[in-house]
Amino acid sequence: MGYLRIGHRGAAGHAPGNTLLSIETALRLGVDAVEIDVQQTSDGRIIVLHDRRLQPSTTGSGPVAEKSLPEICRIRTVPGDQPIPTLDEVITAVNGRAGLMIEFKVSEIAEQVVKLVKNAGFADPVFYASFLHEELLAVRALDASAPTIALIEATPVTMTTFAAEAKATHAGLSIHSLSRRYVDALHNAGIQVFTYTVDQPDEIEFAKACGADGLISNYPERL
Repeated sequence: MGYLRIGHRGAAGHAPGNTLLSIETALRLGVDAVEIDVQQTSDGRIIVLHDRRLQPSTTGSGPVAEKSLPEICRIRTVPGDQPIPTLDEVITAVNGRAGLMIEFKVSEIAEQVVKLVKNAGFADPVFYASFLHEELLAVRALDASAPTIALIEATPVTMTTFAAEAKATHAGLSIHSLSRRYVDALHNAGIQVFTYTVDQPDEIEFAKACGADGLISNYPERL
């Protein structure tokens, strides 16, 4: 095939993203890996949710960081009425069935997340990703062999420096900044390239033509 098929927040085009329902849908669709977002509650638990504030995507309100896990457990997604899972629950659901791409949405959680993954004995590849590149350096200090993805939206003047400085094995590029030249530069520096979020057939074909190593989609069956 030549590239990994990665389900964005599970299969967010079919079910509320980052929920066990969405993740199960992605697994049924045969993804190589599931992408999720993680952050931390006020009592130090790692949960799977994209937005730092609970509204308007859930029945809750206020910052996630100010809520305890018991409070989070009473909240449901809007729409969909799905519970917000913990990282432990997602690891259990995915383990042995696909890889994981874990995006850090907040700082200073890398150590806890890496420990959770290691303690679970996760069988497939785990990619640690973030726009917060210091988190990737923290992962690298904990696990010298861990695949890490430096996420970026723009096209920088020096196309490889951001990933090299983060000691990342991969770069995560927006489909809107993707180009063959960008991908070639990163490949020449020994860095693999994932691209997000590719949903339309023309975007998928373009990403493949550029030589991307992984495609992240809300509709992973289209990959």
